[in-house]
Amino acid sequence: MVVPGEVWCNNNGYVQSYSEMGTTKVAPDYSAALSSDMDLKLVIAKINELMADRGFPLKDLAATMAIMERQQAEEMAIVSKTSGAEIAESLLDRVRRVAQADIIIEINWDVTYQGPKATLKYVMQGIDSYTGKQIAGSSGASSPSFSADQVVLLEEAVLSRIDDFNNRLQDHFNDMFTNGREVSLDIRVFDNGSGIDLESEYDGYELCELIDEWMDTNTVMGRYTKLTGTETRVSYEQVRIPLYKENGAAMDTEGWARQLRSYLRKEPFMLPVKVVPNGLGRCTLIIGEK
Repeated sequence: MVVPGEVWCNNNGYVQSYSEMGTTKVAPDYSAALSSDMDLKLVIAKINELMADRGFPLKDLAATMAIMERQQAEEMAIVSKTSGAEIAESLLDRVRRVAQADIIIEINWDVTYQGPKATLKYVMQGIDSYTGKQIAGSSGASSPSFSADQVVLLEEAVLSRIDDFNNRLQDHFNDMFTNGREVSLDIRVFDNGSGIDLESEYDGYELCELIDEWMDTNTVMGRYTKLTGTETRVSYEQVRIPLYKENGAAMDTEGWARQLRSYLRKEPFMLPVKVVPNGLGRCTLIIGEK
């Protein structure tokens, strides 16, 4: 899915503030941009067209925003069972979750003039929605032109480089099919007085060891990186999960983490476990809480 980049949104005044963990942050305001800037809509439509012509059909940002607006009233009414806290989610995380797009294509551009001639410079980045990593990039400029049509200038600037951009996207998809999707998992222990922690023993093995064993079996080729952990917390990065479940349905981070939850709810553990998704590519699994 194509979205306007943060630089373009800042330069054109399409930003909004939101609170995250008590801190005020600024993020692009896609709704305001789409409703006010015809050039943006034309640019997105042109990139959608260029990508679709090359076998990469894209999801539409405007349609995604419309779905989000319909969901917003319902989500504002959802609170946690214990603390009553509202769901904390950034705008971009919400866009990614609703769109379920594997790749976000961020486009920043600017038009400069030298006399009557206009030149468009652009930067286009393909971002993996699950990891936030850039997996493809393209930048360049159009030739000076008497045309002030930004879409015409953008098409000229992008055309000579778009095939290389798409090749890098395809390489990324090929890697996912072979090696799995990259996600992250955090495990925390809720202090509820039960005495359970990641060093608790079951059949002579510590809980953290048994979770490592589960990770070995349930990741693609056992690929993951375990960061330094304690008796109450451990994090796994660069975790490669299958793209599909055994029934052929698509696998996402939350669905994969629920499999670990099911494992820990059974004998010999019988642990209460809660899965909290943090965007598309990260989940927190809390032991000791539902």
